[in-house]
Amino acid sequence: MTRLVRPDAVLVQAVIAGALSFAHLHDLAAAAGQDGWKAWAYPVSVDLLLVAAWHRLRTLRDVGEPSRSAWSWFAVALAASLGANVATAGLLDLGDVPAWLRILVAGWPALAFLGGTLLVHRPTPRPEPDSEPVQAPLPVVDRATEPGVQDTPVPAQPAFAPAPTPAPPVTAPPALVAHAQKIAADHRARTGSDIDADALRTRLGVPPQMAEAIAAQLA
Repeated sequence: MTRLVRPDAVLVQAVIAGALSFAHLHDLAAAAGQDGWKAWAYPVSVDLLLVAAWHRLRTLRDVGEPSRSAWSWFAVALAASLGANVATAGLLDLGDVPAWLRILVAGWPALAFLGGTLLVHRPTPRPEPDSEPVQAPLPVVDRATEPGVQDTPVPAQPAFAPAPTPAPPVTAPPALVAHAQKIAADHRARTGSDIDADALRTRLGVPPQMAEAIAAQLA
């Protein structure tokens, strides 16, 4: 299905403004003695420098680098375009262009070449990665199926192993118990049943042993 192209007011305005600026730059270059194809090349040179400076400015902003040089060349290209628009608005006699303006027009190609070269060939720093690379887990070796590997004999366990030392009892702070009593009362009022240790652990954000100890005090 063919997609219809919908006109955009901003795009139309940009095309009109670009065409007018292009014509003004051409008229000024022709009046300054640049005839033929050279007069048409001047608007292209100004617009290309303007676009290159803006693109460089956006790139430096994205990586967090200083953008003073890009701003400088953007201002130079913008001044050339804006100056041509103002000069051809009746404020300058195009039949008698002053010498200083002829010098500026004649020296523009060298200035534009310098600016474009510095903008394009300056290396762009890459942003540093946010996180360190994740190392791949080590492969698990199955010693039962690996050829050439014999099982290591496991030492015999003593007949009577010592009994494990019992863990000390968990004591909950009084302030935490009082807060748990409020949670339990609210739970009983909403559901009609007592709150269990798992739900209490979730609400308080405490370890399981602490939640069981608090639940035992609430019983």
